[in-house]
Amino acid sequence: MTTVAAALADARARGVSSLDAQLLLARLLATTRTRLIAQDERTLAPSEATQWSEWLERRLAGEPLAYLLGEKEFHGLVLEVDRGVLVPRPETELLVDWACESVAALRSNRTGAANIDPVRAVDLGTGSGAIALALKRANPACDVIATDASAAALAVARRNAERLGLAIELVEASWWQGLEGRRFDIAVANPPYIAAGDPHLDALRHEPALALTPGGDGLGALRAIVAGAGSALVPGGWLLLEHGFDQAAAVRELLASAGFTQVETRRDLAGLERATGGRRPPG
Repeated sequence: MTTVAAALADARARGVSSLDAQLLLARLLATTRTRLIAQDERTLAPSEATQWSEWLERRLAGEPLAYLLGEKEFHGLVLEVDRGVLVPRPETELLVDWACESVAALRSNRTGAANIDPVRAVDLGTGSGAIALALKRANPACDVIATDASAAALAVARRNAERLGLAIELVEASWWQGLEGRRFDIAVANPPYIAAGDPHLDALRHEPALALTPGGDGLGALRAIVAGAGSALVPGGWLLLEHGFDQAAAVRELLASAGFTQVETRRDLAGLERATGGRRPPG
C-alpha cells in the first residue's frame, strides 16, 4: 500500500519537484498542501494510487502542471485550463496592466456626455479568456469582447467567465475577421509568435501548436493584426501586443509603418522586451 509520504518520496526520486508533487497529491486527495503534509501515513486507495501514477508519468513527460490541476492563477484570477488553450504566463500580466492604464487614460480624456460612454476593448485570440477577464475585473464598466478561432478555447473562456461572474462577449473570429463593422478603443492580443523550427517549441509540445506558432518567421499573426487594426480602432485607439523577446524592433516597425504613433515597448519582470503598443492618430 502506498502512503502519502511514500508517494511524495517516489515523485521526488523520479525528478518531480516537491512543490509540484504536493500540489498534485493534494488535488488528488481533495485536500490542501498544509493538510497533506500532516497526513504522511494516510494510505492511498487503489484508484488513487493508479491516478497518481498516471499523473506522475504525464508530468515527467513534460505536460504542464496546470493541465493536470485543471487550473492556473493569472492576475489574481483562478482560471480553468485544458489542453485546448495555452497556459497563461506571468509575463502576459504586463499586457493587462498596460491595457488598464490605457482604459484609465481614455476615461480621463473624455469630457461631458462622452465620459459616460464605456470604453470598448477587444482581446484577440483569448484562449482561456485570461486577458479579457482580468481586464474586465479591473474595469467593470469597460465593454470587453474576447475572440478566438477555436470553438474549444471559447468554451473554456465561457466557463471561466460564468464561474467568475464577469460579463464579457465571446465571438468566434480569426483576428479581425468576424468583427467587421465594430470599432474599439483598445485592442490587446497575445498571438502565436514563435518562429517555425524554434527549439523552444519542443518543450511546449503539450500546448496547442496553433496558439504558439504561425509558422515562418513567427510574425505572421502580428502582421495580420496590425494590418487590420487601422479600420477597427477608433481615432486615438490603442493596439497592445505581446511578442517574443527578440521581436520588439520588428513589431515597432510594423506599427510605425501602419501609421501608429506613440509606439513603445515595455519589458517584463525578467527585463525582456515583451509587449509593444501604439496609438491610432486622433482626429
